Amino acid sequence: MSGVLSILTRILLPVLCTTAAVASYMLHPLALAWLDLDVSEKPIRVLTGGAAYFSAAWLGGRLVGLALERAGRRRRQVPKLLLELVSAALFLAATIATVILVIGQSWSGAIAGSGLVIAVIGFALRGTLADVFAGIAVGLEAPYRIGDWVAINDRTRGRVIEIGWRTTRLFTRNDTYVILPNSQIARQTLTNYSAPNRKYRAQVEVVLSHDLSVAAARDLLTDAAARSPIIVNEPKPDVRVASYDMEGIRYHVRFWVPSFADDVDCRDAIFGQIDAALRDGGLPLPAPKLRLSSEPIIETARAREAGDT
Repeated sequence: MSGVLSILTRILLPVLCTTAAVASYMLHPLALAWLDLDVSEKPIRVLTGGAAYFSAAWLGGRLVGLALERAGRRRRQVPKLLLELVSAALFLAATIATVILVIGQSWSGAIAGSGLVIAVIGFALRGTLADVFAGIAVGLEAPYRIGDWVAINDRTRGRVIEIGWRTTRLFTRNDTYVILPNSQIARQTLTNYSAPNRKYRAQVEVVLSHDLSVAAARDLLTDAAARSPIIVNEPKPDVRVASYDMEGIRYHVRFWVPSFADDVDCRDAIFGQIDAALRDGGLPLPAPKLRLSSEPIIETARAREAGDT
C-alpha cells in the first residue's frame, strides 16, 4: 500500500499540470470568445502549448523513472544515466516543439535552419561529445551497472559507484577513486566480475617438484584448497596440470570466489593452505633450475670462423 501511495505522490503533480496545460491549450479559443476579450490569440496559444509540452515531458520522465526503478529491484540497479538520458530527450523534444510553435515553422524547416549551428558546436566539442555518446551507449547496453566489480584491460579494477554523461567512477579496494572517460572505456577490454553472477572461478599457479607424482600432487593441492574457509564450497576446487617443465610440474589450482571483493583474500588463503600442506608433509619446495643452451657456443664458433677469414 505504501508503494502505491509513493507512486501516486510522485506522479500526481505532473499529471495535474499536464491535464491543466492541455485543457488550457485546447479550450483557450472558446474561453476568449466567451469572455469577448479583444486580445491576440497567439501569445496564449504559445504559452499554453509550451506548458503542455514541458508538462508532458515531466510526466513522461517520472513514469520512465518509476519503470526503471521497478526493473532495478528485480535485477541489478539501473544506472542513473539512463534516466537522465530519457528525461533530457523528452525535454529536448519539448523545447524544439515549443520553438516551432513560436516561430511557426515546420519540423523540417527548424532542423535545416539549426544544422550549421549544430555542426560548429559539434566540431568544437568533439572530444566531449565522444565521451557523452559513449556514456549513452553504456546506459543503453548496460555492460556494467552501479555496484558491479569491473576490470579495465586487467589493470584498473574497482566497484562502479557512478556512471555519468562523460565519465565512470570506480572505487578501488585501496579506498581510492578512479575516474575514467567513457570513450576510453568503450575502446578497451572490460571484464565484469559481477555478471551474470557474483561468484566466479579463479585459479592460482603452483610449481611442484618432479619427485612428487601428478596423482599425489592433485590430491594434496585439492585437499589443501578445500580447507580454505573463504572460497565457495560448491563447486569444489580442482587441479589441472598446466605444463611439464625443467624446474618442475606446473599446476593450476581452480576454485570459486564468492565475489570479487574476496578475490585477494581467497588467493591468500589458498596459498597459505598449500604452503602448510607441503611443509607438514615434509615435501621439498621447488627450486628453479638453470636452463642450458648451446646458442652462445654456436655464436662464438661463428665469430671465430669469421675472424679467421
